[in-house]
Amino acid sequence: MASSCFAQQTEQDAIKQTINTMFNAMRKGDSTMLRSTFAKGIAFHSVANKKDGSVGLEIENPDDFIKLIGTPHKGVYDERVTFADIKIDGALASVWAPYKFYLDDKYSHCGVDVFQLMKTANGWKIIYIVDTRRKDNCPE
Repeated sequence: MASSCFAQQTEQDAIKQTINTMFNAMRKGDSTMLRSTFAKGIAFHSVANKKDGSVGLEIENPDDFIKLIGTPHKGVYDERVTFADIKIDGALASVWAPYKFYLDDKYSHCGVDVFQLMKTANGWKIIYIVDTRRKDNCPE
């Protein structure tokens, strides 16, 4: 029993490492490092609050995001997450991660990132990201 708990913990660490590598790539503006964390066919969504008060699903293009990160820009994109919950079933993992986003050291917004990852021959890869975004009432 102890060995399966250890294996689960090791997998959790590997999953966190993939996600942390993604955020390190964002901080460094390294599109190659960023792409290395994504599976082919990754999907990006955002659950967005619209100006009229309704909620909508925004579909984002992962290639546009990779290009944005790799294009020289002012400031450091610094997304700081805490890993609230990681669930694993074989080659599938789901991660709930509250975050605060900073441009350099200036607070911008917060929300929750939800990641789905798949274990591949090359380790855990992100296959899906959906998030929420707001200015206040940040999750801890």
